[in-house]
Amino acid sequence: MNPDLAKENSKHYENRIPMRFWAEDDIPSQKLLLKGNSSLSDAELLSIIIGSGVSGENSLEIAMKTLSTCQNNLSEFWKFSVSDLQKIKGIGQKRAVKIAAMFALARRRNESEVIFKKKISKSQDAFEIFHSLIGDLPYEEFWILLLNRGNRIVKKVKISEGGISGTVVDPKKIFQICLEQHATSIILGHNHPSGNTMPSDADTKITKKIKDCGILLDVAVLDHIIVGEDRYYSYADEGSL
Repeated sequence: MNPDLAKENSKHYENRIPMRFWAEDDIPSQKLLLKGNSSLSDAELLSIIIGSGVSGENSLEIAMKTLSTCQNNLSEFWKFSVSDLQKIKGIGQKRAVKIAAMFALARRRNESEVIFKKKISKSQDAFEIFHSLIGDLPYEEFWILLLNRGNRIVKKVKISEGGISGTVVDPKKIFQICLEQHATSIILGHNHPSGNTMPSDADTKITKKIKDCGILLDVAVLDHIIVGEDRYYSYADEGSL
């Protein structure tokens, strides 16, 4: 967070001045209208989503407290589930659902900017797409990218989701989708919430199994990307495919 914005947030918080007595351009929603969203801190933006306060705390105070639970790290905040948010005083179920919906909408915007933008020519291209889908999830999900002959994406599909340490993948489901969509090749991808991108024995076994099935059905498995928070492992790049 910008230190100047953080300082500005704290002046009302420390002095306990009710929001109704603030100057108009200090109230987050009015400040956004008057000065634009770049003038607001992360906490001020979140306070607009939260809406109103609760007894003893205004919406900005709740927002500041909420972000402090993840050291004001938005990447960590984006991992919060509805149940995580509800543990914070002042964030009930309705507000938690509203914030989760904001998370989902932001993810979909990221997806729309990346997906279908360019053809897949290297592992980094695939990683960027998978990262936008699953890079900040606290549990594993397994996805596939279906490609046409020009290596452009036909469709992206979630195959399964699981817990912190694994998810079950059914090759039959994968190739049923491939045949329905007339895909000529696919790229596999899943995340490791731990951040460790090294493949497990189970990862390698399922990769080989899917690749072997693809050979029989004439659907090439081009790569399997394991996504960490800001890095990845590519079976193709490592010569492990």
